[in-house]
Amino acid sequence: MKTILITGASSGIGKETAKLFQAKGWNIVATMRNPETETELGELENILVAKLDVLDPSSIDHAVKEGIARFGQIDVLLNNAGYGAYGVLESFSREQIIRQFDTNVIGLLDVTKAVLPHFRANKSGIIINISSIGGKMSFPLGTLYHGTKFAVEGISESLGYEVEEFGGQVKIVEPGAIATDFTGRSLDFSNDESMTEYQPIVGKLLAATQAMFGQASPASVVADVIYEAATDGTDRLRYAAGEDAKAIIAQRQQADDATFTSVIKSLFGL
Repeated sequence: MKTILITGASSGIGKETAKLFQAKGWNIVATMRNPETETELGELENILVAKLDVLDPSSIDHAVKEGIARFGQIDVLLNNAGYGAYGVLESFSREQIIRQFDTNVIGLLDVTKAVLPHFRANKSGIIINISSIGGKMSFPLGTLYHGTKFAVEGISESLGYEVEEFGGQVKIVEPGAIATDFTGRSLDFSNDESMTEYQPIVGKLLAATQAMFGQASPASVVADVIYEAATDGTDRLRYAAGEDAKAIIAQRQQADDATFTSVIKSLFGL
């Protein structure tokens, strides 16, 4: 029986993925910042609910060791934990900027580093990194968030060469708009209304974003794609999740910068 370790398993994509893999007969190390508040996953067989905060290296090491002790081996790592910092760059504090990159990039690297010795010893292991369509293109006011997701794309591509040396793989899942709490507690929006020059674009972005997420796919769509990436036995690197993701990524690949930028501006009424 194979085992997957999932970060950010308390809700959304992480939780749906834990439930799907459990139903498929896998062992699950479902990690989250506050495991004491989780009631659903802990009731299921073959699921270990463990504390892991990607900003706390000691909690990362403990969760990995706890998972290996419980199930004997970890076969797949899903780097899912993250959030989106959107807004006017001038309005973000330096602490907010650091937190965005620490969570979405440094935290991902720390978790990956904690699992790599285990994968290397077993001469196998799949690392699946949750990126976004926002790792292939950018929306207005997403300087910080898109910066982290572009980083995840580059990290994943380059790391793939390393882990191939011992039989490992890296895969990237790129969701579009997904009906999770991304626009709720997983979204950190910053604005300063005294910066009047930016207020028109802020208003247009907020209105358009609510409309986009009103048409969002359920998190189970991403869970299905993650399961495909973990089990298809191919060397495929990227997996788009959601029909909107497939369409936007294809459009970005076909259009030059000026053309695609004009499409995005029209989408947001800019």
